[in-house]
Amino acid sequence: MEIRMMRLDKYLADMGFGTRSEVKRDIIGGKVEVDGRTVKQPKTRIDTGKQRVSYMGGLLDYQEYEYYMLNKPAGVVSATTDRRDKTVLDLIADKKRRDLFPVGRLDKDTEGLLLITNDGALAYRLLEPKKHVDKVYYAVVSGIVSDEDVQLFRSGVDIGEEHLTREAVLEILSVDRKRMQSEIRLTIQEGKFHQVKRMFRAIGKEVTYLKRLAMGGLYLDRALGPGEYRLLTDKELNDLC
Repeated sequence: MEIRMMRLDKYLADMGFGTRSEVKRDIIGGKVEVDGRTVKQPKTRIDTGKQRVSYMGGLLDYQEYEYYMLNKPAGVVSATTDRRDKTVLDLIADKKRRDLFPVGRLDKDTEGLLLITNDGALAYRLLEPKKHVDKVYYAVVSGIVSDEDVQLFRSGVDIGEEHLTREAVLEILSVDRKRMQSEIRLTIQEGKFHQVKRMFRAIGKEVTYLKRLAMGGLYLDRALGPGEYRLLTDKELNDLC
């Protein structure tokens, strides 16, 4: 962990124990100890790599960054807060940071891989269009996806914007002509609003199920059921960075 100096009230707020004003009251109220001694000055600077902080008797472990892999279920929104719907952050029960956010968005009815973190630099590298980061999806499509569609996706699709979509790799996994349904895998390097659905709609087909499988070399853990999550491994984090 990187050693850094930080105000005590910011330390506690970062770790999710309340707003800055709330934790200041707790500090002044004698609820916080540093290296076994009660500290009542919110502006006290501490070394997060060396000093031991306790809040109401519980020893804290400061985390500058957190990285969670979430298998997003349908019906949950990719947002930090929402007045009507459950958010992806609501699913991370044991998070330590208050400043986590989803890297990119998945539609409410879309499932699959979502990275939850507070590392803004990593999020930028994954989302910046010029970085050409692969995003891999599995989809069930109403209609028969053809080899001509594969070529069209490679050339770029008109989804009603100024430019065609970038080259995309469309793989046909299966075709059920009786049910008029196809299963596909799609790799894109953009993240336009409803992009996968709009691309298929542009060729006269409809996506009925969509799941993200991978992003930037991070692959969804098959052991995670919908709504389940885990911390990234060191290898996964190194591969992303």
